Amino acid sequence: MAVTDPIADYLTRVRNAQQAGHRIVEIPASNMKKSITEILYDQGYILKYKFVDEGPQGLIKIALKYDPFTKKPVIRKLGRISKPGLRKYSGSKDFPRIINGLGIAIISTSKGLMTGKQAERDNVGGELICYVY
Repeated sequence: MAVTDPIADYLTRVRNAQQAGHRIVEIPASNMKKSITEILYDQGYILKYKFVDEGPQGLIKIALKYDPFTKKPVIRKLGRISKPGLRKYSGSKDFPRIINGLGIAIISTSKGLMTGKQAERDNVGGELICYVY
C-alpha cells in the first residue's frame, strides 16, 4: 500500500504501539526514518533500535521505553509539524520551544536531521519535521 506521508506513518505506528502497550514496533525503513530513530535514541526516548535489511526496503525494529514504576511510555506526545500539503520552515533563531525546552523538535537541515537545539547551535535553519516530548 502506498503511503502519502511516510513520516506521519512512522509517528503513528510508534504512537499506536505505545497505546497498545507493545514493547517492539516494526516500521518500513528509509534514510529519514533511520535518522529520526537515531535522534530519538540519542535523546533517550526509545530503549533500542535495530536496522534489518530484509526485503526490498528493510525494517526498523524499535524497542519502546516505558517508565519502570508507572508503566507509562516515555514519549508522552509525538506529532508532525510540516506536512506534504503545508511545509513549515524556520530560521536558525525561530525554532519552536517544545514544552518550554523539555521536549525536542526534529529539523531537516542542509547538514542532515538534527534537534532544534543542535540546529540553533550550528546556526542553520530548515524544515520542521516533528516534535517529541
